[in-house]
Amino acid sequence: MSDAVLQTNALSAGYSRRVIVDGLTFSVSAGKICTLIGPNGAGKSTVLKTIAAQLPVLSGTVALCGDDLSTLHEKDVARRISVLLTQKITAERMTCGDVAETGRYPYTGTLGILSAEDKRIVHEAMELVGAAHLYDTDFRQISDGQRQCVMLARAIAQQPKIMLLDEPTSFLDIGHKLQILSLLRQLAKERQIAVIQSLHELDLAQKFSDTVICIRSGKAERIGTPEEIFSGDYIASLYEIENGTYDPRFGAAEPAAAQGDPEVFVIGGGGAGIPVYRRLHRMGIPFAAGVLHENDVEYPAAKALASVVIPEKAFEPVSEDAVSRAMSVMQRCREVICCTEYFGEMNKGNLRLKEYASVHFPSPRCCENEGADL
Repeated sequence: MSDAVLQTNALSAGYSRRVIVDGLTFSVSAGKICTLIGPNGAGKSTVLKTIAAQLPVLSGTVALCGDDLSTLHEKDVARRISVLLTQKITAERMTCGDVAETGRYPYTGTLGILSAEDKRIVHEAMELVGAAHLYDTDFRQISDGQRQCVMLARAIAQQPKIMLLDEPTSFLDIGHKLQILSLLRQLAKERQIAVIQSLHELDLAQKFSDTVICIRSGKAERIGTPEEIFSGDYIASLYEIENGTYDPRFGAAEPAAAQGDPEVFVIGGGGAGIPVYRRLHRMGIPFAAGVLHENDVEYPAAKALASVVIPEKAFEPVSEDAVSRAMSVMQRCREVICCTEYFGEMNKGNLRLKEYASVHFPSPRCCENEGADL
């Protein structure tokens, strides 16, 4: 028997009779995080709203904890699934505590009076998201990021089996993004909640998801683990990246390299050259980089940003051929920048490049830290 708490079968989602996403079939088990990714306008939010019963199912089915969504009363849905969407919440004359307490309404009577236990659950939820100090603060007087945390506390207080979140990291700084997604991972594991979310931050989707669903052109184009989705050139294809590149190993996008023959040759390695690459790119100066081992941490950045890269195979000493090719490129540059003082046994060839530059260039520069002036 399946342990899935959310299942869709041939689901069509949209507005009125207009289908946005069609034929969507997937399931999410308790304790797992499923993330929807895809271009703007692909229909991620539409899918989430349909699963949350905020939009009618156009065709197909949605099952929550084994029961068809269409057969469930509104309060039954609210007890099984909590929702955090991106739209602004209007909360006139409500404190943050009042807003978080609405997460307990599916469990109260008609008058919505909270018990002492309800209050405890709300306080615990606000502590979890780091918003306890905002309990008595007017909801209208806090930042967008703080509002996101309060709304997440509301969703947690609802004690759902399933959490739906549309871009939960919107408006948050990087510290709070990591805090929120780590908290969702903790909640999924410890409370066996199934989390379904949409994210634009691909690096975070790669790190915090068990399953990734790729939505494009009205279809679930791919469904798989992060390792299956974030490989090869697929992400660049999914988002139709033309003016730049995407490295699936690091979840990083890079702009396109400056056009033209290289004017500066950069001797880097071990990450020391990355700040120089970025600064040259910002200045619009085409440059060459090498010799870089293909497993060097800075190789992906050099490959994306440099006009020319002289590579060497991973774990092999820098070869005579690579040094010769590097010198040939260097001779056509007006300047050389060396970003490292240390050259190990595998990297002796780059020491030869530095020595060559010191003889053949008037003033080759050393740039050993990201603050060095170019």
